[in-house]
Amino acid sequence: MEPKSTPFVSVIIPVFNDNRYLGICLNSLASQTYPSDHYEVIVVDNNSDEDIQVVTSEFDFVTLIHEPVPGSYIARNRGIKFSKGDVVAFTDADCIPAENWIEQGVAALYREENVGLVAGHIDLFARDNNKPNPFELYETIALAFPQDQFLANDRFGVTANLFTFKHVLTKVGLFDETLKSGGDRDWGQRVYAAGYRQIYGEQACVKHPARDSWESLRKRSVRIIGGKFDLLRANEPSDLALLKDFILFLKPPFRFFVRVWQDSRLKNFHQKFQFTLVMLRLRWVAIQERFLLQFCGGISKRS
Repeated sequence: MEPKSTPFVSVIIPVFNDNRYLGICLNSLASQTYPSDHYEVIVVDNNSDEDIQVVTSEFDFVTLIHEPVPGSYIARNRGIKFSKGDVVAFTDADCIPAENWIEQGVAALYREENVGLVAGHIDLFARDNNKPNPFELYETIALAFPQDQFLANDRFGVTANLFTFKHVLTKVGLFDETLKSGGDRDWGQRVYAAGYRQIYGEQACVKHPARDSWESLRKRSVRIIGGKFDLLRANEPSDLALLKDFILFLKPPFRFFVRVWQDSRLKNFHQKFQFTLVMLRLRWVAIQERFLLQFCGGISKRS
């Protein structure tokens, strides 16, 4: 299905204390092959401590708005409500879109009839891919973003690289603002349930730097555990069901451990040992966070 004309695209980027990468992202969006008068970029400051305007003021095509309530999904919803495009694209402040990212994402949206979303390719990279540190090594292997698999297995694409139509958002609703993580999965599955097609846009590519420190990896783990628990609680399970789920959560990941030691991407014993050590540390973090959320009245956190 070809567009009747060049559709206007609204690119939405939530940001929380990420000036370090935001400028790189916006520089990439400044040199898109898509006509410059047919897209806008909306940066949503999610109550950052940093002065985000220091970065955004350097780009005439960027509009900065604010969402004070913590959460990337409520920030994205703020951007959606402000946007004027027929097509809405999402990426993150720490992503680096290819110069033809918008062009390829729009082309994929119109390639077939009744498309509800396009999940673009995400290339996770280390600062030195030949010598990743233990944290980069773990994330590039265990926590990558295989968008084609997400679509095939779970019917969603992550918002680091996602395209949709405004009319789809109107029909299926916006993101669940109560979630700190997992809102892209929830929304994508609603798109699928509404009968829309979902496309893997391999040519619509963004690069995403792997987290290179323990603290950044720990924060991501905490956010993901919180998001999963929020989704679990949203179904209002009984106390017994929650307890059973917690016991299952404690089950050691033996199969994952075996796959790690057979993974050819881990080139030697040293890398396998580094990977395993990070995995065990994150496993302990996950157990602690789940315990705090379930038994100590904890509140899910954002990164």
